[in-house]
Amino acid sequence: TAPFFLLGLVILFFVGRFYYRTVKGRERVDGFLLKVPLVGNLFKKAAVARFSRTLGTLLQSGVVILQALESVAKTAGNKVIENSIYKVRSSVAEGESMAAPLINSPVFPPMVHQMISVGESSGTLDVMLIKIADFFDEEVEQAVENLMTALEPAIILFLGVVIGGIIISMYLPIFQMGSAI
Repeated sequence: TAPFFLLGLVILFFVGRFYYRTVKGRERVDGFLLKVPLVGNLFKKAAVARFSRTLGTLLQSGVVILQALESVAKTAGNKVIENSIYKVRSSVAEGESMAAPLINSPVFPPMVHQMISVGESSGTLDVMLIKIADFFDEEVEQAVENLMTALEPAIILFLGVVIGGIIISMYLPIFQMGSAI
């Protein structure tokens, strides 16, 4: 049964990899990753921080906003986030604000589109984006710290079971040999 199990895992891996390479598959898998408890929120915060930092840096460097949004979308690393950024880009290309399409986005929290709206109206969008990135970088650090704190007892329990199993497997034959005599 072990070879069939391993064969099944290998087939599942290649089918999953093929599915992820399709456009629809990547959208579904990336959307699922953003909804996974514990780590989904971490992915969202990291993506918002990366988006804000990259876009803010490009705008500070004098890159045109449409070209900057195109570059940021390509480096998003998640198809759901990439699609949201392309919606923002098309909104800006039509003369609307950046904040409007972010309201309906499942990735960007309300604070982000409010701060982007303030940045657009005050003419300091690049500074606001850097502030958003700093805030979410701190949020990511805190979330990782909380996740590691939550995982410590599970890791200790796992190591206790493994070490206990090794000790039992070493001493059980000695005890069985003693009872046979």
